[in-house]
Amino acid sequence: MNKTHEWSVLGRFDLNLLRVFEAVWQERNLTRAAGLLHLSQPAVSHALTRLREQLGDALFVREGRGVTPTPMAEQLAPGILDALAGLQRSLQRAQGFDPQQDRRSFVLNLPEQMEPVVLPQLIAHLAQVAPQVELRSSSLHWAELRRELELGRIDLAVEIARPTDAELHQCQLLQDSLCVVAGPAFVGELDCERYLAAEHVAVTSRRRGICVEDLALGRLGLQRQVRQRCQHYLSAALLVQHSDWLLTMPRRYAELLNVGLGNRLLPLPIELPAVTLNLYWPRRAEQEAGNQWLRQTLCRLAG
Repeated sequence: MNKTHEWSVLGRFDLNLLRVFEAVWQERNLTRAAGLLHLSQPAVSHALTRLREQLGDALFVREGRGVTPTPMAEQLAPGILDALAGLQRSLQRAQGFDPQQDRRSFVLNLPEQMEPVVLPQLIAHLAQVAPQVELRSSSLHWAELRRELELGRIDLAVEIARPTDAELHQCQLLQDSLCVVAGPAFVGELDCERYLAAEHVAVTSRRRGICVEDLALGRLGLQRQVRQRCQHYLSAALLVQHSDWLLTMPRRYAELLNVGLGNRLLPLPIELPAVTLNLYWPRRAEQEAGNQWLRQTLCRLAG
């Protein structure tokens, strides 16, 4: 195809319709796509009709309560998404980012237990240095989180260190040692023998498998007695408060969570690796000025 023909094709094409294609592709639902674009659902339907006429294909067909792409849409999607992402990156790099002046909404994904540790300090800092910046917090599991990062719906994520592919970049954000939380009913000192003989509360959101500290103990050939499993450290700390059970958790969160509960924070009598939390961001945002600024801000505060 020669250059003259390429320009004549683009000249007849409404490039705004590609944003509609992108939204419908991502959401597989016209109502959700309309919300993403801040348009009405009829407006999205009309735009999709125009796009179908220009391309000569249905592109998306109804399936259940949503839509599914046609083979032509599957063929077009990689090029359209890459082109829109490249344009967005170019515009963001050209515009730069001024935290004192710019209005910007960031989405930061945090493990639920880390939000009280990270978010209040970060919000207080942003109020001073970036008064127009809005920060929203979410908490997604890793499989969904990776997709949301790559689609650009989440800007940054704090997660336990884990291997990734080339689409995600990462750096170490902080390390936190483990400690033992004991309630008033647990008296005396804590050594390795007593730790392994005690009954424990384990915190995990997994339906199957074991939590981090049990995995680390297993590598040392050790096993503790887990009396109760729960999803949240607050629930676990309250259980410990009214029993002689023990809770093993990251120290920073333990110090914050147990204020006023009357629990003691004891040194872990077995040497286990510290919990390492990394900062993750999509490869396409590596050079984007706002994302760079927020990454640097988080690393400074964590340091």
